[in-house]
Amino acid sequence: MSDYQQDNALGHGGRLLQAVADYGIPRDQWLDLSTGINPISYPAAMPPVDCWQRLPEQEDGLETAAASYYGSSHVLAVPGSQAAIQLLPQLREHSRVTVVSPTYSEHFLAWHRSGHQVTQITHKKINDYVNNTDVLVLVNPNNPTGRLMEPSQLQDWHRRLSNRGGWLVVDEAFMDSTPEYSLAMESPPPGLILLRSAGKFFGLAGIRCGFVIAEDALLEQLAIRLGPWSISCPSRIVCRQALEDQSWQQLNRAQLRTNGQRLQQLLLQQLSLKSAGSSLFQTVKIHQPKLLFEALAQQGILTRCFPQSGLLRLGLPGNESQWLRLQQELAEIRPLLQ
Repeated sequence: MSDYQQDNALGHGGRLLQAVADYGIPRDQWLDLSTGINPISYPAAMPPVDCWQRLPEQEDGLETAAASYYGSSHVLAVPGSQAAIQLLPQLREHSRVTVVSPTYSEHFLAWHRSGHQVTQITHKKINDYVNNTDVLVLVNPNNPTGRLMEPSQLQDWHRRLSNRGGWLVVDEAFMDSTPEYSLAMESPPPGLILLRSAGKFFGLAGIRCGFVIAEDALLEQLAIRLGPWSISCPSRIVCRQALEDQSWQQLNRAQLRTNGQRLQQLLLQQLSLKSAGSSLFQTVKIHQPKLLFEALAQQGILTRCFPQSGLLRLGLPGNESQWLRLQQELAEIRPLLQ
């Protein structure tokens, strides 16, 4: 088994150069569906030349744009939500932490590495654990299952946790397509921590910009640990453009919904597999996900395999030729699943 395949269970999508080395297929011949990142990025204007010569400044309007977009002025810009995931465990003494799984593996790893007592549970067991944990961590909508939880249920769990000084950490990295489900509010109560990302919906993973919405005291602690200039000047400029462009956001939501449904239908028609997910990815549950992963990789199509959960996740193709290629390859490998 290749290094890529071994790491794919606990690693991350997007490791295209490793796949090139493992499978001997040139980079320009791959169709990378291994991430949940929008394949059509926000068409940002080129940053002004002087941004390469200046240190970032917080007065550049990024935080104001984020406050308007998320509906809360209690927001901190961070170098990708991953930075917040790694820092949050440092803000608590030893705690009992419960992570709702299967989900983004970095949540469990960050709390575990910081010495907390971490338990992974399925969604069905949350009510059984919420009264006996200090921190509940979940992703909404979830990655890779696509499960979307109602705000009222999350608010109830937060109330039960915060009454004991606990935290509810909700990773809303894929929430932009369904903003009505977000817990973002103008004045977030103590113990509610929301993570947002500019990488997925806007297709801007490369700028490494995300946000934390929480009470000011917690944001101040995070800011101290991040230090000055944590996000580059060009990244701040591009992110601000994306957050302020409401017309593009509305069009993008509609297009992503259409494409998500198209991918769902394609998997059903070509493989007779029902899928679940968000507007940015679809996930199928099968007995041998590694078999399907390998068959697609051999044809230069990179996906994301979760072998322990029996799941395979596919992101969206970026243009019509990629859609047709995926359709053809799925039809050819269908006999392997029968």
